[in-house]
Amino acid sequence: MKKRAAVLCGAAAVLAGSLTAVPAEASGPPAAAPKPAWTKCGTTAYPTLQCASLKVPLDHANPTGRQITLALTRVPHTATKFQGPLLVNPGGPGGSGRTLAGFVAETLPRSVAAQYDVIGFDPRGVGRSRPALNCRPGHFKPVRPDSVPVTPAVEQANLVRAKAFADACAEKYADVLPYMDTVSAVRDMDRIRQALGAKKLNYFGYSYGTYLGAVYGKLYPHQVRRFVLDSIVDPTGVWYDDNLAQDHAFNDRHRAFMAWVARHHKTYKLGTDPEKVETKWYAMRAALAKKPAGRKVGPSELEDTFMPGGYYDGYWPYLAEAFAAYVNAKNADPLVEAYETFGAVDAAGDNGYSVYTSVQCRDAVWPRDWATWRADNWAAYEKAPFMTWNNAWYNAPCAFWPTAQRLPRDIANGELPPVLLFQATDDAATPYQGGAFVHAMLHGSSLVVEEGGGNHGITLSGNACLDKHLTAYLSDGTVPRGTGDVDAVCPAQPAPKPLATRSGSSRGTTLHGLLGFRG
Repeated sequence: MKKRAAVLCGAAAVLAGSLTAVPAEASGPPAAAPKPAWTKCGTTAYPTLQCASLKVPLDHANPTGRQITLALTRVPHTATKFQGPLLVNPGGPGGSGRTLAGFVAETLPRSVAAQYDVIGFDPRGVGRSRPALNCRPGHFKPVRPDSVPVTPAVEQANLVRAKAFADACAEKYADVLPYMDTVSAVRDMDRIRQALGAKKLNYFGYSYGTYLGAVYGKLYPHQVRRFVLDSIVDPTGVWYDDNLAQDHAFNDRHRAFMAWVARHHKTYKLGTDPEKVETKWYAMRAALAKKPAGRKVGPSELEDTFMPGGYYDGYWPYLAEAFAAYVNAKNADPLVEAYETFGAVDAAGDNGYSVYTSVQCRDAVWPRDWATWRADNWAAYEKAPFMTWNNAWYNAPCAFWPTAQRLPRDIANGELPPVLLFQATDDAATPYQGGAFVHAMLHGSSLVVEEGGGNHGITLSGNACLDKHLTAYLSDGTVPRGTGDVDAVCPAQPAPKPLATRSGSSRGTTLHGLLGFRG
């Protein structure tokens, strides 16, 4: 913990100069938000779920202008004691939060969940909100060019795809893209608060949802009641530098997976030396570059398939079986099945990616000179080959994005009530330093660390120690207070077991299915 906590020591030094604030948008007084008309929309898993919609301004600086629609869900409180709405968000940007409300209400202790109206929502552009963006359907249709631009022709093919996506967004949504950004989504959140008739908002956000929550706290500090941020975005790197940091963290997680496979040599027969197991994985990648599996899984699709293992180790046994079948038995069928389960992008994924790019490309300054991307990503690739170029092409439309670029928000805040932060030390999608920096930036916050944990999204996924702190906070506002920079430490959950020794599913698997990837 000393090494990890040391990141905090330098956090204060970057606060003054790392982020540039943007002046608040000029806006007239918003019209009173009508109360949502809730209707039953329960599912087998979440039978008490209700649905509604809410009109919000496309441009919050023009509150009487064009309106768009947000899709909402609710699990209503049942206890006599009512603590108000608990708005939940799974991240992204581009993640749908409608089902997450049911999961959170079902997974929290019943006595705690019963005190809140748990509210889910599809942010602007997402899912059942309208308009829902889908810039270029089938953008991820296999087989894509190799992500690693080993030749000028491969690089050019990837650049053509990235620019085509940006151009398609510009053509279809020119009137919407200027208002696809974190600040607009935050103002939507406050309209939800108003429509629910709440003086203050409770909030529970994962991944990108932590940045969403932190920006809300900056713009509306006096409307904050209880805020939980889990797996925390580094606000000093929004968004170009954060993605480069991800590359190194995902490479570490991939190597942790290789070591896990090596420990289970008796099951997978891929060797006991993690480095040699990793060599076999890259040999599989090279073979797929010559002959894609099932005409679906080339090298880029292979990375898509194994990347979710960096988010959640519960996927490791399934990925290891596909890996072993391909290497040991020359059987590509399990690999194709794994791709279709974990890596393939459907219409909902096309929508999520459209919103992801729209928000991230608008939110912050991205290099417009491709030479900068090329140099930075080759430098990262030398140390972290697993996902660097795949991630670069995922974000490359931002080099050609049609809207002007904003500046990130300075989220440093001394006006908030205690905020509860959760962070795993080995999280790949939002590396540890994000939690450390935000803890330093949000005065009075409490940081709970999962030591040795590598999953992304760590509360409500089976770690009783973490959930104890979450439950106490949502119950009565209690936060842990440590004597050092970290307020509480919880041990990570055990590593998964091979499929032959596993039984049933887990809350973690359900949660990570809702959080999705790339968030």
